[in-house]
Amino acid sequence: MLQDQFGEEFRPVPLPDYTEYPVEEMRARAQAFYEHIRGRHTVRDFSDRPVPRDIIETCLLAAGTAPNGANHQPWHFSVIGDADMKAKIRTAAEEEERAFYAGRAGEEWIEALKPIGTDPEKPFLETAPWLICIFGERKSQGAGGKMYKNYYVPESVAIATGFLIVALHNAGLATLTHTPNPMSFLNEICGRPATDKPYILLVAGYPADDAVIPAHAMNKKPLEQIATFF
Repeated sequence: MLQDQFGEEFRPVPLPDYTEYPVEEMRARAQAFYEHIRGRHTVRDFSDRPVPRDIIETCLLAAGTAPNGANHQPWHFSVIGDADMKAKIRTAAEEEERAFYAGRAGEEWIEALKPIGTDPEKPFLETAPWLICIFGERKSQGAGGKMYKNYYVPESVAIATGFLIVALHNAGLATLTHTPNPMSFLNEICGRPATDKPYILLVAGYPADDAVIPAHAMNKKPLEQIATFF
C-alpha cells in the first residue's frame, strides 16, 4: 500500500476499465467461466517441475486487486521457492499435524476428514516449486513510520486468496490450501512481525502425472442448497 494513503481526502475519479456486455454475451461469459472454474481441483500430488517466477508474480498482482477494508490492502504474500526454507516449513508443519491427528483435532473433525484421505505427512511442501504464505497485516506502516490499524483483515485476506487461487488456476497451475494449526512458525521462518497473522499456506505448481483427488471432493452442492433468492 502507498504509505501516503493514510489520511488522504476523498477524491472521486471517473469509473475506469468497466465494460458492459449484451445480455446474451453476459450469459455466455458467465457459463464459460463456470465451466473453467469447475475444473479447478485441490491436489496433494505435485510435480517438482519449475514454474517461472514471473507467472507467480502476475498472479499475485491479480490477488492484490481484491476488494478490502478501507483500501488498506492488509495482506502480505511470502513466496518461497528456496529448498531449505521449504524443508523447514515441512518439518514445522508436520510436527503440528502429528499433534492434530493424534488428538488435538477431536474425533468429529478426524471423522470428517476421512473421505479426504489426509494424514500428517506433507511431502508436497517440499516437492511443489512454490509455497505462498498468506499473512494478514493487523497494522500497516504509513508515512513517517507510524503504524495504522487495518480493518476487515480476515475478510480482505480471504477475498484476495480467492483471487489468487483463481489466477493460478487460470494460468494452468494446481493449488492446495494448507492450514496447519497453529501456524505461528511461519512468522519466524518468513521473518514477519508478530502483528501479522498467517492464514493459509498455499501450495502452487504442476500436478504430478499420477495425481489423484478424493471422489468425495467431486460432490458439490446444487444451487438450491447454496443460494436463496428473494
